[in-house]
Amino acid sequence: MSGNVDEAVRAGGVELGRVRQLWHLLEPLHAVLYYAPEVFEEVAALGFGIEERWPSYFPLRAAPLGAVGSERVASAFYSFSPRMVAEHMEPAWGITSPEAVVEARERGIGRAYRAIFGDRVASPELAEAAALARRAAESVNTAGRPLAAANAELPWPETPHQQVWHAATILREHRGDGHLAALLVAGLDPVESLVSFAATGAASVERFASRGWSAQEWAAAGERLVGRGLLHQDGTATDAGRALRREVEHHTDELAAAPWQALGPAATGRLADLLGEFWVAILGSGLLPSETTLGIGKV
Repeated sequence: MSGNVDEAVRAGGVELGRVRQLWHLLEPLHAVLYYAPEVFEEVAALGFGIEERWPSYFPLRAAPLGAVGSERVASAFYSFSPRMVAEHMEPAWGITSPEAVVEARERGIGRAYRAIFGDRVASPELAEAAALARRAAESVNTAGRPLAAANAELPWPETPHQQVWHAATILREHRGDGHLAALLVAGLDPVESLVSFAATGAASVERFASRGWSAQEWAAAGERLVGRGLLHQDGTATDAGRALRREVEHHTDELAAAPWQALGPAATGRLADLLGEFWVAILGSGLLPSETTLGIGKV
């Protein structure tokens, strides 16, 4: 499969480096949803706690799936402890409906983008970026990708700035669903996926541990990885462990390439150019944490 995907990437004229660049550009445009005060105001009005981000993070991300239980959300989110998912998802649909959360996140991100981008929210550049990103998002094959499929099934917002966010969300969940497939192929269970990534220095152990696994579960996963020759006893990655993580990331890039092949190299390059100033504005807002579990810029 990998060789066929590589050939398709070459045939489509879109290099994997460009695929990764678009992820780096689009991820902050999506992720600001979980940190923006405007979104917190919208979900607080629905009855969710906002003292920390997790009570709203899980329903905001899971809402497109419908009123599903915590087991299905934990399956789709993969690397979060099922206990942590249950803590926040079991009460969620008793507070309000998934449909109300979908509407709240669209209103909230619309307000947040207007606050962050200012007059540029109505610029022709953002409208052009919205049209290109939508073309890529509408081309995704959602087979075997539950979060991408759930978001792709939602109606498109009317305004260009909200369309940019919706497209970014479909594309990042498409990539994320593919990343889980790459982890499964690599034989990394949910907690092992975090332990192995932390071992490469992608982010601190404390940052990864925020996903709800106990110290005992983290240590047991480390021992399993030591047994496979992927970790040293001190918790750092062996050469084999680093190689496996590179393979996972490369496989993820391959599986994320199809929308950019469909858009084509010229339009994909144009989108990357257009997104730059809005990416800078999101990062400059100070809303996003300086360290994440994604390892952007380190893998």
